[in-house]
Amino acid sequence: MKEEFLSYLWSNKLLRNDLLTTDNQSLSILSPGTLNRDSGPDFFNARINIQGQTWAGNIEIHINSSDWKKHGHQNDDSYDNIILHVVYNNDLIIKRKSGEKIPCLELKGSFDEKLIDIYEDFMSSKAWIACANSISSVDHLSLHSWLDTIGIERLHDKSRLFINDLHTTNNNFQELFYQKLARAFGFNTNSEAFELLAKQLLSSVFAKHLDNKFQIEALLFGQAGFLNTHSMDDYHNKLKKEFVFLSHKYKLKPLDVKIWKHLRMRPGNFPCIRISQFADLLHKSSAKLVNIVETKKLGNVRDLLECTASAYWDNHYRFGEIVKKTSKKKLGKSSINLLLINTIVPFMFTYGRLNNMVELEDKAVKWLEAIKPENNNICHNFNKLGIKAINAFQSQALIQLHKNYCRQRKCLHCRIGYKLMS
Repeated sequence: MKEEFLSYLWSNKLLRNDLLTTDNQSLSILSPGTLNRDSGPDFFNARINIQGQTWAGNIEIHINSSDWKKHGHQNDDSYDNIILHVVYNNDLIIKRKSGEKIPCLELKGSFDEKLIDIYEDFMSSKAWIACANSISSVDHLSLHSWLDTIGIERLHDKSRLFINDLHTTNNNFQELFYQKLARAFGFNTNSEAFELLAKQLLSSVFAKHLDNKFQIEALLFGQAGFLNTHSMDDYHNKLKKEFVFLSHKYKLKPLDVKIWKHLRMRPGNFPCIRISQFADLLHKSSAKLVNIVETKKLGNVRDLLECTASAYWDNHYRFGEIVKKTSKKKLGKSSINLLLINTIVPFMFTYGRLNNMVELEDKAVKWLEAIKPENNNICHNFNKLGIKAINAFQSQALIQLHKNYCRQRKCLHCRIGYKLMS
């Protein structure tokens, strides 16, 4: 038994209608109040009726009424005006400092005890998610209404992360977008290295070189540390010479090349390939990168993201190492979708929020709904339970559900949990 469970019963009014206080006075809940997630009483601004008299104020919830003293509430003035003490077990009479008894509701026997069994089954479940054996019984409307809610919640969560980082760029949206897009090109394994590269090689440095892809590559490869070695071939040597000139001009100090990872990666995802593709994107988006979020058509952004590594990489994955099989190293559709889902759309949503451009927030949702769902373990496991995402908005919602609710056993804060327990 946890206080969280009792709070759930109280806030959702999952109690009998014929309630009585421990003094046998009739009690009805007009409004359970607002849950307080900070210090102080558990619920604010509740409204109750005791024996025909209406009271408005705060509610405190405990397993045992004696927990009041264990928690030291008798020494805290903010608890002295409680209008009702809600407990599972009334083992001690609690009084105000004036000596007046605080009205008490004992929940034992006041609700369907089967709810405890369901809750404890959820909390002790060893399944992938707590409700794995029962989630299929939730009706379609309730499920998809909840996915709509947490899909938006995920966009807000990502937006907060962007906003938190905005101050590091002196509120420069262009710079932040450039950094986050660079991070996305690391595709998890090299995301930290890519973002560090972008933070040390400011987008303003590229401003005079966007019409010259070779110079962009020299800047990126050089600052990334890949040119800080002996010359490996003619192309490597040309890039190195160009970077020596540019590094003196912009006073650049290259990163340690050891930060880039190659282990357990497909060759097409090697950092040199991704850096060359990123250079192609910078070259193609000669205007400000941030303008991407104001592009009207999703197809136009897809075209822009169809980046291809330079011809040198047709038969190379690393500098100086020729491979037999020749192929254009073009950013694939699934990679483009990940860039859209994880960076471009959330940034569009953030940009819209901070600039009061509701149309951008709406467009962010519509674009996610137009993108295929992600193919990952979370979506795959939900699919096995009969819940299949039909687009990226829903697959993002399922990720949010798993990470923020299922994995943390926040069943009482989840509408699916609510449906299964009500």
